[in-house]
Amino acid sequence: MYEKLENIGLTKVESKIYISILELGKSQVGVLSRKTGVHRRSIYDVLDRLIEKGLVSYILENKKRYYMSTDPKRIEEILEERKQAISLIMPELEAKFYNSKGKQETLFFRGKEGIKTIFEDQIRDGNDVYIIGASHNAKELLKFYIPHYTNNRIKKKMKLHAIYAGKKHQSPVPLSQVRYLPESFASLVSTNIYGNKAAIILWISDPVAILIKQSDIAQTFKNYFDLLWNLAKE
Repeated sequence: MYEKLENIGLTKVESKIYISILELGKSQVGVLSRKTGVHRRSIYDVLDRLIEKGLVSYILENKKRYYMSTDPKRIEEILEERKQAISLIMPELEAKFYNSKGKQETLFFRGKEGIKTIFEDQIRDGNDVYIIGASHNAKELLKFYIPHYTNNRIKKKMKLHAIYAGKKHQSPVPLSQVRYLPESFASLVSTNIYGNKAAIILWISDPVAILIKQSDIAQTFKNYFDLLWNLAKE
């Protein structure tokens, strides 16, 4: 029970004394000291803190002070007060979080659902997508999702600019410009550049991806794309 009270903000000693007062009903400092093993001088400090929290009160009888607990429901009130206090500062905390997040963000994804998340982010972004090392495996690994992605991309008039390595696509890619590099450039890794983001995707059976949101990094990859685009053949 002591540990659970510590979770709401009481110290270990505060928890011990509070439980003792609950059990005793009404007690003096000397009794509490003997029951808990806490020195009398320390108990006075702890009792003051418990009184401030509204968990303990006292009465005077024959000029002697007796301590007793208030209704334990006060604990629920404390939790509610903390919740309200957090709610008041939450907008500011979120603003700071998204402000720093907007400067640089690196996210890791695994599995087909993770890759879909990146493609959905491309649709929300709405910019053209530039792909270094476009994968022939993508259509097979995401065969039920790619048509959905393509339809949404066409609706938003987003064009793909894709550099493949090796064999040419048997069927044309809608709304796209495609060029090819020699087979020696083939890799399981492709880089998708869009807006201020770059997604590096490893196209294996259980794909893995890193999404970087930072303008200068995205621009660096775009410069690399432009260089390879000029080398590639239609």
